Amino acid sequence: MKKTYLLSTVAMVFAFLAILLPGCSCDQNNYSAYLFTYFVGNGPGEESIHYAVSTDGYNYIALNNNEAIIDSKSISSSGGVRDPHILRAEDGKTFYMVITDLYVTDQGWNNVAMILMKSTDLMNWEHSIINIPETFPDTFGDVDRVWAPQTIYDDVAKKYMIYFSMKQGANPDIIYYAYANEDFTALEEAPKQLYYSPTNNACIDGDIIKKDGKFYFFMKSETGEPGIKLAISDKLTEGYKMPHTNRIDCSEFKVEGSGTFKLNNSDEYILMYDVYTKGEYQFTKSSDLKHFEVVDHEISMNFHPRHGCVMPITQKELNRLMAKWGNIGDDFVKVESAFVKKQNISFNGESGKIHIPVKVGTDISKFDPQFNAFEAITVEPAGIQDFSKGAVEYTFTIEGKDPVKYAVEVSEDHNPVLEGFYADPDIIYSHKNKKYYMYPTSDGFNNWSGTYFKTFSSEDLVTWTDEGVILDLLKDVSWADRNAWAPCIIEKEVNGAYKYYYYYTAAQTVGVAVADDPAGPFVDSGKALIDKKPKGITRGQIIDPDVFQDPKTGKFYLYWGNGFMVGAELNEDMVSIKENTLTVFNPGNTFREGTHVIYRNGIYYFMWSEDDTRSPNYRVRCATATSPLGKLNIPENNIVIEKKPEDGIYATGHNSTIQVPGKDEWYMVYHRFTLPKGIEMGRPAGFNREVCIDKLEFNEDGSIIQVTPTLKGIEPLSE
Repeated sequence: MKKTYLLSTVAMVFAFLAILLPGCSCDQNNYSAYLFTYFVGNGPGEESIHYAVSTDGYNYIALNNNEAIIDSKSISSSGGVRDPHILRAEDGKTFYMVITDLYVTDQGWNNVAMILMKSTDLMNWEHSIINIPETFPDTFGDVDRVWAPQTIYDDVAKKYMIYFSMKQGANPDIIYYAYANEDFTALEEAPKQLYYSPTNNACIDGDIIKKDGKFYFFMKSETGEPGIKLAISDKLTEGYKMPHTNRIDCSEFKVEGSGTFKLNNSDEYILMYDVYTKGEYQFTKSSDLKHFEVVDHEISMNFHPRHGCVMPITQKELNRLMAKWGNIGDDFVKVESAFVKKQNISFNGESGKIHIPVKVGTDISKFDPQFNAFEAITVEPAGIQDFSKGAVEYTFTIEGKDPVKYAVEVSEDHNPVLEGFYADPDIIYSHKNKKYYMYPTSDGFNNWSGTYFKTFSSEDLVTWTDEGVILDLLKDVSWADRNAWAPCIIEKEVNGAYKYYYYYTAAQTVGVAVADDPAGPFVDSGKALIDKKPKGITRGQIIDPDVFQDPKTGKFYLYWGNGFMVGAELNEDMVSIKENTLTVFNPGNTFREGTHVIYRNGIYYFMWSEDDTRSPNYRVRCATATSPLGKLNIPENNIVIEKKPEDGIYATGHNSTIQVPGKDEWYMVYHRFTLPKGIEMGRPAGFNREVCIDKLEFNEDGSIIQVTPTLKGIEPLSE
C-alpha cells in the first residue's frame, strides 16, 4: 500500500507540472545538432528551399550539394519560394514550415500568397497555399505583398500562430498574425495587426522568441535608422514596445531577415541576419537578447544563404537527413593532418579517388591523413598507412546508406608553392641575402579588395618562408587605401649597398616604396608614381607594373597597363620616369595585362596575360624585341602557358620568371585558379588564386618552349 501511494503521488506531481509547464514534449537535452533552412538568391532556380546541418551552431554544411530539397514549382503558385521558417510542434515529432510564395523573376516584389507545410520527418511535406486576397476578399482584397511568415506556439490559446507582413496599396508594410487550423492547412480567421510602428513606418521579417516569460520581437523596421529592431512584450499577440529605436544588429550595412535561436545546452542565443547588399550573412551572439556581439570569425558555411532559420534537431533526425541528402566529400570529411596542403585536397566521387597533397619532406610510407568525418559518417581504416606503394582503399559509411569505397592517393606536390591564396607573383634573387624572394598579391578577398602586401623567402624555390607584411596601404601609404595588386621589385646597388625598389598597384595607380632589405621595412615615396594614362589612351587601367634592368646598358625600365602596354626608362632615383622615353607598344588584340620583360642571349622577351583573370582561359603569350622599348615581333604560335583541364589546372597567367644566378636555368612563376575548387566557383575564382612554379625552357633558336603547368612542380634547387 505504501509503494502504491508513493507512485500515485509522484504521478500526480508530474501531471500537475505538465499542466503548469506546457511545452514541447521533446526533451531539449536530446538536441545535438542544428538544421539551417534557407533560400539562395533572386535568380531562376534560386528561390527554393535548401538545407544545411551543423553540430555546434557555428559551422554549417549544405545538404544535397546545396541543391533544393523540394521543387518550388510543385508547392507554390508562383514557381518560387523564399524566407523558409520551420517550427517543431509541441508533440516533438511534427514540423511546420511556412514560406513566402514569390518568384521575383516573374513577379518582381509583389505577391499575394504564402505556403503552409507539414511533415513528420523533415523530408516529406504536405502543403497548402494561402492566397490572402482570395481567402479574405473583404478585408485584404487589395493586398499586393505577403512576406516572410513565421510560426510560434501560443501556449495560452493552445494554437499555432502564424505572423507575417502584408502591404495594401500605398500603405506601409505591416506585420499581422492569424492562427492556423488544427490540420495546419488554413488560417482560422482574417489576420489581425500584431505590431504597431510608433512612426507608422514599414516593418517586415518578424521573428519572435520567448525568454523568461517575455516575447522578444525582432524585425526589420524603418523606424529611426533602418535595420533590425527589437520590441518586447509580456503577451504574444499584443503590447510590443521598442526599448529604443536603435538598430539591434551589428552591421553598418542594410540588413533584413533576422533569425534567432538558442544554442543547445547553453544560455546563449544567436541572432543572424541577411546582409543582402553585401551578399553576406552575419551571426551575432547574446545572453540577454538585448546586447549582441559579432561572432562571424567563428562561423563557417560552404554556401551563401539568404533569409532563413535555424532549428535544433536530434541525432536521430540528423542521421535521417544525412542518409537522405548527405554525401562523402571534403565538406563532410576533413583531413586534419598538419602535413597536408588542405586547400588542394581533391574528392572525386565519379572516379572514386581522393588525392591528398602533402608538404615537402612528409614520409608517406608512414602517414595518417587523420580523417575527421561529420556526425553519422564512419571511416575505415584508421591510423598510419603506407601510401608509398600506391593508393590505399578507405571505406566511408553514412548511417542508413551503403558504404562507399575510395582509393586514397598521397603525394608530395610542390604546386602551389605558397600556402593560401596569392596571385600576380613577382620574384627576385637577393644578392645581399643569397635567397629568392616572392612578392605576390594577397588574394582571397572579394573583388580583389586586399589592402596589404607580403613577401616570402626561399633558398631552393620549393620551401618558402612567410616573411610577413611588407607594405600595408592602410598604415604605410597616405595616398591610396584600396586594391593592393600586382607588385614587382628590383635590386640595385647604390653606393656599395643594396637597395630594393618595390613598385605596386594601389587604387588603380602605380606607387613605389624603397627598402634596404628585400623583406623590408619598405617606405613609400608619398605619392603615386604613375596616375595618368598616356596621351590618346582612354581605355583600361593603370595597374600591373613590371620593372626590368637591361643587362646590356644597366638602365632600368618600368612597364604597366591593363588594356594597353606602356613602358618608360626610370630615372637614376628609381622613383620617377623619363617622360620623353614613354612608349606605347602594340602587342595585338590578345593583350590584357601583366607585362613581364626578360633578356636572354641578345633577345628581349615581352610576356603578357590574355583574357580575364576570372576566365579559365586566362593564359600567357609573348613577343620579342631588339631593345627594351623596341617594336614587338609577335610569333605565330606565341602561347607560353595555358590551362591543363585533364589535371584540373585553369587560368594560368600573370607570370614572372627567375634565372638561377650564373646559369642558363629559368623558371616560370604564375598563378592559377585554386585547385580543385576554382573551376566550380565561377567569377570568384578570379580572386581565389594560388602561386605555382614550373620550368621555363627555350629552343635552340631562342623561342620559348610552351610551359606545361603541373601539380608536381619543380624539384628543390641544389646548391
